[in-house]
Amino acid sequence: MNKIELVKDTIDNKDIDRLIEWLKTYPRLTKSTVTTEFEELFAKWMGCNYCVFVNSGSSANLIMLYVLVQKGLLNIGDKVVVPSLSWATDLSPVMQLGLEPVLCDVDLDNLSVDVNHLEKIFKEEGPKALILVSVLGLVPEMDKIVDLCNKYNVSLLEDVCESLGSKFNGKNLGNFGLMSTFSTYFGHHMSTIEGGLICTNEKDVYDLMLMLRSHGWDRDLCEDSTKKLRSKWGVSDFNGLYTFYVPGFNMRATDLQAYIGIGQIDKLDDTVISRNKNYKIYHELLGELSFFKQQKENCFVSNFAFPYVSDNRDLLVKELSSNGVEVRPLICGSMGKQPFYSKVYGELSLPNSEIIDNKALYLPNHPNLTHSDIKFVCDIIKRVDK
Repeated sequence: MNKIELVKDTIDNKDIDRLIEWLKTYPRLTKSTVTTEFEELFAKWMGCNYCVFVNSGSSANLIMLYVLVQKGLLNIGDKVVVPSLSWATDLSPVMQLGLEPVLCDVDLDNLSVDVNHLEKIFKEEGPKALILVSVLGLVPEMDKIVDLCNKYNVSLLEDVCESLGSKFNGKNLGNFGLMSTFSTYFGHHMSTIEGGLICTNEKDVYDLMLMLRSHGWDRDLCEDSTKKLRSKWGVSDFNGLYTFYVPGFNMRATDLQAYIGIGQIDKLDDTVISRNKNYKIYHELLGELSFFKQQKENCFVSNFAFPYVSDNRDLLVKELSSNGVEVRPLICGSMGKQPFYSKVYGELSLPNSEIIDNKALYLPNHPNLTHSDIKFVCDIIKRVDK
């Protein structure tokens, strides 16, 4: 029995051979010039000004939120909206930084925030920031969300870890807020073994991200920014390398990972096209059984995994698994049901999130998937959910 894997690593034998040849040159492996090259290439691909490479997508989320704290845009006790359908490390940094999370229900058309519930929260709760998660490559109602954030003076942050290459009106997701984050973990659109990226168009935000990534020092800043900072604080060049301006972390990735990443960017366009093609094949084969039908002309879906909702989920999971098809819950269900949230704030039930929590699952999508693989999966679904 052939196994149809849920995800597949984008690092292939050619990537490994290329890495081996590079290692034979005895390069520096810790963060150095290759990291900078990777960051510049990714920023160019994204269509933004700046990018910072860190050791995970979760670290990227933490730094992104902490930038707002350091800039005085968030203070202890302020409210931050997090989608109920998201990841643990979208929610946990809010709690870790002494902020108050407010969960927003899911839109069943695109798996992002329900804009009606979002506006209700904005009106009644007065949050200072929104962490907008684009789920599985599906595209949120970006125009409405941006308008709401502007109307209520809410800082927009984007988690695009599952949606690299998705577009709204021809513009890459990740270019609509003050900052955006991406994951380069195994199985994502591109992989650096472990890793994450943060993008922004603002120079002051970029400088702050660089310092927060590396202890709080100025070593990664451009010459002009370094001079201004040392002049402001009266720091000599002799002491400059060991002066810390913000309470930072050590969330650096390595040049080894960055070197892999540069090779991944070379095939990223093909990866995105392949994922979109598979997404359309699922829709075509499932027909009316396809719950999520986002194929609007102004939305390009770079699908991470295909979402499916079934009234017979337990039976469907059993049938798919017994036939070698890997599946999993849709992300991790509703965050309002997760123990680390409910033991602090109490369990929260939101109507649309309940549907996802009880009935939804991921189906495989990756560039190695064939048309016959997808047909095999869809035929099983049709037998169970006919």
